[in-house]
Amino acid sequence: MTEADLIVHGIDWLITVDAERRILRDAAVAIKDGKFAAVGKSADIQKAWTSRDSFDAGNRVATPGLIDSHLHSSFQLARGLADEVGTRPFLFEHMFPYEGAMSADDVYVSSLLTTMSLLRCGVTCFIDPGNYHPQATGKAALAAGMRTVLGRSAFDMTKAVLGILPKAMIETTDQAIANNRALLDHVAELDNPKIRGSVSFRGLSNSSDALISACHAMAREHDCMLQTHACFNYSTHDDCLGNFGLPEIERLEKLGVLDEHTLLVHAGWIEPKETEIITRRRPQLVSAPSSSLHNGYGNFMRGRLPELMEMGINVGLGSDHACSGITDLVQEMLLFAGAYKEIHMNPRVVSPEQVVEMATINGARCAGQQDAIGSVEVGKEADLVLFDSRYPEWQPLFNPVSNLVYSATGNSVTDVWVAGDRVVENGHLSKVDEAEILEQVARTMGGIGKKLNIDKLVKLGWPVS
Repeated sequence: MTEADLIVHGIDWLITVDAERRILRDAAVAIKDGKFAAVGKSADIQKAWTSRDSFDAGNRVATPGLIDSHLHSSFQLARGLADEVGTRPFLFEHMFPYEGAMSADDVYVSSLLTTMSLLRCGVTCFIDPGNYHPQATGKAALAAGMRTVLGRSAFDMTKAVLGILPKAMIETTDQAIANNRALLDHVAELDNPKIRGSVSFRGLSNSSDALISACHAMAREHDCMLQTHACFNYSTHDDCLGNFGLPEIERLEKLGVLDEHTLLVHAGWIEPKETEIITRRRPQLVSAPSSSLHNGYGNFMRGRLPELMEMGINVGLGSDHACSGITDLVQEMLLFAGAYKEIHMNPRVVSPEQVVEMATINGARCAGQQDAIGSVEVGKEADLVLFDSRYPEWQPLFNPVSNLVYSATGNSVTDVWVAGDRVVENGHLSKVDEAEILEQVARTMGGIGKKLNIDKLVKLGWPVS
């Protein structure tokens, strides 16, 4: 018998998302050196393998670790600060002033809360589009034992049609480029496979051609993803036309920065000509359902992501930020599928299998790590999530993919492994103290509240006494 470090056995349903998209009953996985060493029926694995440790996963549905392809970790403390306000005030009166007021310590606490929210809902990796203290985000992710792709926020144009950036967020082109490079150097020094770097410019409205081109060149030099927000509502679409004479995708195409290593988040307001550009250049796209629904961006009304997916374009799934409500990727799957079914008035649009792919293997492609994560396959990193099927939303259980998408939430996650390391045990983080995180959140929000006068940002529709 071959010795493993861990055998997880008796899995009621294992959704592998492997090349054959197998679903295994009474399944087991053997984990050795942080990777899946064997995947199959429990009886077969237990005949061929022995291990120092084992876990009985009876009454569990197992999936690969979920991948949130777009999440602002620094916004995790912003829940409830920007409701029902519209795009311009959301960004320039609420979220940008909040972000500009945050110190590195504040971002660390926010990022710790992010790891708590994500891991407990089965997310083992997230792509952060960038803040001004990304090293703090990486530190928090490592403390909790999860994976992240870091970005460093970059703007070099202070004024757009929507508004003017806070002073704390204003940089020259050279400063923005240097800060991106410093982040990549920091990631290289960490030399930890759970932390990857990316190059990020925050959006097209406040980024010059020089910054965008330099960011693309840097991403190619370091063989990493280039990411940005693009086409997320009418205002940014109109802003790009007004300032640069081209809509967003056409502008990126003119600059020569679109390819399979480019990650475009939201991608809702795409013009017909831009659809052709996307199918030819094949960038990675990300949908953030709850964000669009919360803020009324129109990404579903205007979006063509189901059509692009049928054309072979990779689309991941992101929760965006806590200020649009949930950071539960399981619920985001339902929102994406349900919204497009409603818009198309067609229940066959977007199958549950497609959205599970978006949250796993497609997300791995968005992170540039499809060979390492995103499915349960021999040789891949042992990122595994167990859902308790005894929760009422899982019953009756005839089709685990259907239940996962249409009825479950991340709250039914019981255990999570990242690279074979158990980071969630019985529904709670094992590497960090959850109670201490919540205490730090309370202290941190007290300080941020004094800087921002939060009472003016929070809207209470009913009287409080």
